[in-house]
Amino acid sequence: MTQHQVPEVAGMDLDFTPRSYFTERDLKLALPSDIMGKARRDLARQFVDDGEDAPAELLVAALTEHDRAAIGRMHPAFMGGEYLPRMKRGEVEIARISLQSVTSDQISVRARRVGGRIGYTVVDEYKNEYVQHDLRPRTSSTPLSMRSLVAMLDGACEDGGAVMSHTVGLVPHVNSPDELDGFTSVESDFYPELAEYYAARLDAYLETLRTEDVEAD
Repeated sequence: MTQHQVPEVAGMDLDFTPRSYFTERDLKLALPSDIMGKARRDLARQFVDDGEDAPAELLVAALTEHDRAAIGRMHPAFMGGEYLPRMKRGEVEIARISLQSVTSDQISVRARRVGGRIGYTVVDEYKNEYVQHDLRPRTSSTPLSMRSLVAMLDGACEDGGAVMSHTVGLVPHVNSPDELDGFTSVESDFYPELAEYYAARLDAYLETLRTEDVEAD
């Protein structure tokens, strides 16, 4: 199988590979990415950064239907991530794609032991009704390098892949590329440079569009 060509970004170590995805699971420890809701996750991290204990209600993995409805009434963006499918037993989220849409839509990239291998899935809050992701590889014997993870995400669907497509697809519907600054972002508990890597690529893509607009004037 030919791997999707991965763009280089200066200073990024694309060969970085996590030792394991499952150390915390095996030790029954919690990860920040266990919190499904984007707003709750960000707030819990802020408590940690401030050296304070986060309230218990922020730390639960998934809210009840009643609580989801309650925070949705406060602001639609607070629902982001709360409607993702619950984690399967032993499953971990290795990356999260966040969109600055009205409801802060979230896409979760997950890994799970399947026999003696690691299986990968991408899920969203709409039961993958609108986008189907064709992951290559579907499984691996060891954790993916950052290069292999990016190749998997970039080749997962049309218009730039699981990350870039959300910005690319909106270009015909905005007046200026500036409107798409920060629309798509990525985070990961396992790949420390993944957020910066995709931020750089998205910035470069939007800058190319700005240059094309100037040349067309």
